Amino acid sequence: MRDLHSRSVRGAPYSMLFANLRCAALTVLLSSCSADLPVQREAQQAEEGVLAAPYSIVCVIHGDGDYLYHDTRGNEYKADEEALAGAKRVAMRNSRAEVFIFHQKPRKHFLFFFPLQDGEFYYYRNGRLIANELYWRDQGQSHFDPEVGLYRRFRSDDQREMVNLFLYCGHQIPEFGGAGYDASYPGRAFTVHDLARGLDGFTRHSARFDLMVLSTCFGSTPYTIGALGSFVRYIIASPDNLHLSYFDLHALERLDLSLRDGDVQAFAKKFARLAFDRLTKDIQTAVSVAVYDVDRVQGFLQSVRDVYDHTLTALQVETPAIATIERCDCADLPAYVLPTMNEGVDVFYRPARFGRSKHKQKHSGWECWRERGLQAATLQTAKPSPK
Repeated sequence: MRDLHSRSVRGAPYSMLFANLRCAALTVLLSSCSADLPVQREAQQAEEGVLAAPYSIVCVIHGDGDYLYHDTRGNEYKADEEALAGAKRVAMRNSRAEVFIFHQKPRKHFLFFFPLQDGEFYYYRNGRLIANELYWRDQGQSHFDPEVGLYRRFRSDDQREMVNLFLYCGHQIPEFGGAGYDASYPGRAFTVHDLARGLDGFTRHSARFDLMVLSTCFGSTPYTIGALGSFVRYIIASPDNLHLSYFDLHALERLDLSLRDGDVQAFAKKFARLAFDRLTKDIQTAVSVAVYDVDRVQGFLQSVRDVYDHTLTALQVETPAIATIERCDCADLPAYVLPTMNEGVDVFYRPARFGRSKHKQKHSGWECWRERGLQAATLQTAKPSPK
């Protein structure tokens, strides 16, 4: 009996330890399901009638992947964290705007078994942080269902006379396939079509976004601009590789000054110019930033749709061909050289400092595919449909 009692006494601390661990795990799980900062909601609602916010910014930052990079001095950064800091700075310095920030983070686990929420949402209004919530990114049929739900919960009820902006920071978005874009969900695909569906969700009960900033590599293909253009008036994108050096967001600070006259087109060009100037300081490869007037580029997009669709179909069917092709300026391919090619496009371009493209002095603003080492892609054999 004495031995049994001594064993039970010695085992008591271990039982208490495991019990405490279970309690801690339960506490973390319960706390992760609640809002981190459900504050100022009532004050916000009362304030809406006093000081309207004429500007709205939705910013989606993808961080569920390899976003580590080094600057020219060897300093190490995480591109998504840098983008998040920039978006928060924009939110705090806009005293007349509402800003929605969605940070899509890698999935992590507590004690190796308990999954933690992998999305974080920030809502700012008139420069103040109103709400900060964690959320699950894999809830819903559409890729952006959780973000759209939060947006509709917090957005201003009065959407009249608002300038609406949408920002996406992330890796190049595939035009087809897309499996593995999210490192935490290797079986889930994400493509340009999914981003377009997300824009549709955000704009379902309102007009198009006035301006979209697509801060990714190779975001200026005819298919990408055409798919996203259904929900946006102007798009800023790059036909080239940004190497995780996202567009500079400083131009978005103090929209009450820079967009006071409501001229979105002029503001878009200014933003693109500033982003271009910053990129040329940091990148030795080719730099291009373009502004697309979506309504004015429709003629060109319709003329080349069959050609580009033929290319995408060939790439999906002939998988081995992907290793033999490369990206190029659409102006290098005769099928795309049309009178409407430059209509509605403003391009800021600087050639690479080295390599075979260092002598290329201009860019059309449109990105296409061609066979590696050739001036014309044999994949693109279809003729543009007559208009």
